[in-house]
Amino acid sequence: MMAPLLFTLLLPLISLPFIYLLGRKPKVAALIVTVSSILDLAFLAMTAPTVLSEGKYVESYRWIPMLGSPLTLFVDGISLSMAVITLLLIISATVFSMSYMEKEGSLREYYILMAFLTVGLVGVFITSNLMVFYFCWEFMLIPTYFIIGEWGYRESYRAAFKFFIFTHAGAVSVLLGIGAIYMLTGDLDMFTARTLLESAPPSLLEWIFIAFTLGFAVKMAVVPVHMWLPDAHAEAPAPISALLSGVIIEAGAYAILRVSFGTVFPSIMDRVAGSQFLYIISTFGVVSAFYGAMTALAENDIKRIVAYSSISHMGYVLFGLSLYPLVEGVVGTVLHLVNHAASKGLLFLCAGAVMKQTGLRDIREMGGLASKMPVTAISTAISSFSIAGIPAFACFMSEFLIFMGGFQASSMDGFFYLPTALMIVATVFSLAYVLRLFWRVFLEEPKPGKVSKLPTLMAVSMLFLSFVNVALGVWPGPVIDLIGSAELG
Repeated sequence: MMAPLLFTLLLPLISLPFIYLLGRKPKVAALIVTVSSILDLAFLAMTAPTVLSEGKYVESYRWIPMLGSPLTLFVDGISLSMAVITLLLIISATVFSMSYMEKEGSLREYYILMAFLTVGLVGVFITSNLMVFYFCWEFMLIPTYFIIGEWGYRESYRAAFKFFIFTHAGAVSVLLGIGAIYMLTGDLDMFTARTLLESAPPSLLEWIFIAFTLGFAVKMAVVPVHMWLPDAHAEAPAPISALLSGVIIEAGAYAILRVSFGTVFPSIMDRVAGSQFLYIISTFGVVSAFYGAMTALAENDIKRIVAYSSISHMGYVLFGLSLYPLVEGVVGTVLHLVNHAASKGLLFLCAGAVMKQTGLRDIREMGGLASKMPVTAISTAISSFSIAGIPAFACFMSEFLIFMGGFQASSMDGFFYLPTALMIVATVFSLAYVLRLFWRVFLEEPKPGKVSKLPTLMAVSMLFLSFVNVALGVWPGPVIDLIGSAELG
């Protein structure tokens, strides 16, 4: 019997002894991680026909009988989209690392941690069992902590510890919510619990919703629980920054959609508290969008500019989540997670390339690099245009769908007029900080300084993600159809 999702989850674990035994040459270890991720993509592709025809693909395995809930692996249009873009980013980051990290030590351990991180990232998106979900949630935390601390830049362990404390505190809140659901339903499956929770006390469900949403929001790094993100992103190696911003923080948004809204919210959405929760989430989305964009506009460290941009775009996502269960809002939000992953992952790789080629971080010390670094300049332009929401690049269509959802919500509830209008204004600030970044680095009057040659593997990785960004911008239809095939309400 073929079990593609189980193989998808286990393959990175199976690759670990091979990385350890054969990974004395770092590029061999990187190649094993890359091949494992490509095979995972192939396994996921096997589920796509069922997802498109039936809405989801499910595998169920006997696990711990006393829990009364099987180990259930599933994908629908939403989780399949997120798992695929995650693996594409892991492949790009690993290929990029072959050259970017080549002068670092202990690279066998680095790639072992990358394989562990793959298990956590992919596992979060392909399980409906809350306990397995929590295991994978913590699997994201531990390898990321060690990678930031050991291979980061300046105060790396300080930034890693800050990341650990914040996100683990959020995980405790998530675990409390899972425990409460098990207490009320005796089941750990998200979809079964959704039905069983309809008879639970609404006041208790409201607290469960708050616990989940707060815990996931910490990982998502929205204001005011964002404080760990700028340091972690700035100090992490560029390939890990790409995964941090491209996938790890987005796992928090996915979890809010899948668990907070998909499992708990249907039982309280018709109460007054349900509307109030949406208003609060929408407000924090607007605040995050403006705070991240305006701080990015004031920053000069190239990686911190991109980091604050991530806070801003998680504001867009949080606003989109507040439109639940409107189809345009949900589809636009998930599409923005996919598009932002591709765009921000690429922008962090570009920032890493600039730092490696110039030895600089401060954009005020750069200038006129377009002629000296054409591949990096083109890739940065593509990712920047996408982040700014320029048509024909990835993030434009997802932002457009989110705003369409905002207008639809406004027609039913006047509260959403102001947040929707403010979110549209926030796009102006997004354009401002990416134009400032690109102008200062690539177009301004050249500064004296040596620029090293861009390694081929780094160029390949950036050009691949550039192609993904353009493809998502020009032809988003297949991804929208895939997301739309999921049960959204």
